[in-house]
Amino acid sequence: MGHGAEVPADQALCLADVEHAAAAALPAEVWDFVAGGSGAETTLDANRTALDRVFLVPRVLTDVSRCTTDSTLLGRPVPVPVAVAPVAYQRLVHPEGESAAARAAKAAGVPFTVSTLSSVPVEEITAIGGTVWFQLYWLRDAARCLELVRRAEDAGCQAIMLTVDVPWMGRRVRDMRNRFALPDHVRAAHVSTGSTAHRQHAGASAVAVHTGLAFSSATTWSSLAALRERTRLPLVLKGVLAAEDARRAAESGVDAVVVSNHGGRQLDGAVPSIAALPEVAAAAGDGCEVLFDSGVRSGTDVLRALALGASGVLVGRPLIWGLAAAGEAGARRVLDLLADELRDALGLSGCDGVAAARRLRTFVPA
Repeated sequence: MGHGAEVPADQALCLADVEHAAAAALPAEVWDFVAGGSGAETTLDANRTALDRVFLVPRVLTDVSRCTTDSTLLGRPVPVPVAVAPVAYQRLVHPEGESAAARAAKAAGVPFTVSTLSSVPVEEITAIGGTVWFQLYWLRDAARCLELVRRAEDAGCQAIMLTVDVPWMGRRVRDMRNRFALPDHVRAAHVSTGSTAHRQHAGASAVAVHTGLAFSSATTWSSLAALRERTRLPLVLKGVLAAEDARRAAESGVDAVVVSNHGGRQLDGAVPSIAALPEVAAAAGDGCEVLFDSGVRSGTDVLRALALGASGVLVGRPLIWGLAAAGEAGARRVLDLLADELRDALGLSGCDGVAAARRLRTFVPA
């Protein structure tokens, strides 16, 4: 891939090292599926550019000798304010897929989010232990959707995360050019794909064809109300970028919102998530937690999100890089790096912990 000498993922010193190792390990069409965005990938690139433009204003003469990354997410203690984002079809990049990633999350003490399109059943993942959340796509068959919620509850999941920015899959041009289809050994454990997702389609992604058949494009606030009525688990809304939607979500009894543009994979041209975060956090108010997603690549990015109003972050692609490059050990290395980098960034910014980070000022050049 032209990255020069590769550093083994379990010895990586930064997430870029893990990314390079994953790019070298994966077939080109699978790498494109993981790395690509929608359209011209404007939002994919903008997520990173916008994060890099957020500068922190450190404080001095504060005692950071006991600097800690301990925090809470959805009311539960965590050693670092990070959760693993839902990512579909992880057996594409490693034979153990979600199982290996979930073991890494358990070892790091952070929540693992199971995708509706997981290639490993939720029951196998919760059996690993640790904190597990379940991500839900609203399906055309609403009854089937609510059955999935019951299944997640019965399996022991501790939160339901409804993704609301996918009425259909964005135009992911890399996958369309590759006529990307799932290999036979990778199947959605919770949603029947038949042969649709495994059969190449001219000028199209087979995964997009399948989700177009399975997902509802009529998901509304009424759908959310039905879900809120159905489950007593904490309810998280993922894919919120507008302050108005955050305010209505909080009024609807949602426990948390995730500020996310789906990692640049849905609407190309959508606002970078970090730019939307402050307004969403203000609109959500004190009763609704705010998480940040899309583009986190370092502990400094976690600190940026905390300073701008988030209580924690979701990390997706980097976990997949680690999984692709070195299985469970690679995924665990990603989480360890984020924890180490966050502690370093906290101390150097004059913060003795996560609460202090939320009081940091930021500067974005005009």
